[in-house]
Amino acid sequence: MLSPFSIKDKQLTLVRYPLAQVNRSLQAWDSADEYLINYINNAKLISNNSRVVIFNDSFGALTTRFCSSETLTNTDQEKADIYCVNDSFISSQGITYNIKQNQLSNKNITQLNCLDILPDDIGFILFKIPKSKSLLIEQLIQIQNSVKKNIRENTVFIAADRAKEIHSSTLKLFEKYLGTTTTSLAVKKARLVFCQFDQKHLQKSPFPTIWSLPSKTLNRNFSISNHANVYSREKLDIGARYFIENLPDVAKNSQVIDLGCGNGVIGLTILAKQPSAQVQFFDESHMAITSAEQNINTNLPELINQCQFHLNDCLTNIESNSVDLILCNPPFHQQNATTDHIAWQMFKDSYRVLKKGGELRIIGNRQLAYHIKLKRIFGNEKLIASNDKFVTQSAIK
Repeated sequence: MLSPFSIKDKQLTLVRYPLAQVNRSLQAWDSADEYLINYINNAKLISNNSRVVIFNDSFGALTTRFCSSETLTNTDQEKADIYCVNDSFISSQGITYNIKQNQLSNKNITQLNCLDILPDDIGFILFKIPKSKSLLIEQLIQIQNSVKKNIRENTVFIAADRAKEIHSSTLKLFEKYLGTTTTSLAVKKARLVFCQFDQKHLQKSPFPTIWSLPSKTLNRNFSISNHANVYSREKLDIGARYFIENLPDVAKNSQVIDLGCGNGVIGLTILAKQPSAQVQFFDESHMAITSAEQNINTNLPELINQCQFHLNDCLTNIESNSVDLILCNPPFHQQNATTDHIAWQMFKDSYRVLKKGGELRIIGNRQLAYHIKLKRIFGNEKLIASNDKFVTQSAIK
């Protein structure tokens, strides 16, 4: 959806990324973005030469507030140094796209991922609260440790989210990891959270978590490492377990893709069963790709040269007609929005990338009715297995 968004009396147009979405009604910003920007502008908090770190800006609503028009002279440019921290490759791409399409300058913008080290001397932290509690904890620990190391007790911290997502348990986490926490009144069903950094010691992150994955068929245990924003952080989730039980037999030297790989357990299982396979891991999460690569290195280090790890928006720009098998557990949400556009893109990209006769095998919740999409794109669909919650389905190109 093209979302008109006003910043400093300038009308911008923000879009969700990726652009080719079936559901175009979703907006690229929310009332929490608007509330936070209006608060900053009205209070005149951030001046030139400030160093600002923005966390979890989904598509650039917060970042574009600090971008100047490309038509301005250098002396007119916004002087604040802006660092955008996201785990999502798609969010980073969306920020870049929205800056460019509004003819703004990104000269003062630096994009970081959640595993990068934060800059020194942070004056302001603007924080969109992530959906994942584990990512929230990891980021709060990272922020506290960074502020303490740089002796910046006066760093201003303001978080924002929809009011219904800010629970008492959420505020307790801010209190525990940062310090004294207060909240604003709700405006348009959004709320701000303010934290003052207390005198705390440097804290050790509990992430990545490491847990054991026994494999009865292979008669061995895998050691699985999960960074904070990777699903199923302490044990194999029931969906992945059911998918592993219904994976296809893989021919020697097959070209295989683990699409939306997460921690990489599906591709890891394929490699353990068929050591001659060439496996590519794809995800849009920096933490997921890092976890997947670590898990291959830990469990099958002798096969690491047969693997490739790609941070990507599904299979964008991957060679057509190039692989034999794609395995996928599609997500049905993007940030807080429930949507099927990612599944659509995964299926369409898979059809293009598969060789003729190649197979896409997926798992999904029964109610998602992915068989309709598969039949529309591939012209065929086969039910491999089902239980009360999940179905495993196959489509052949």
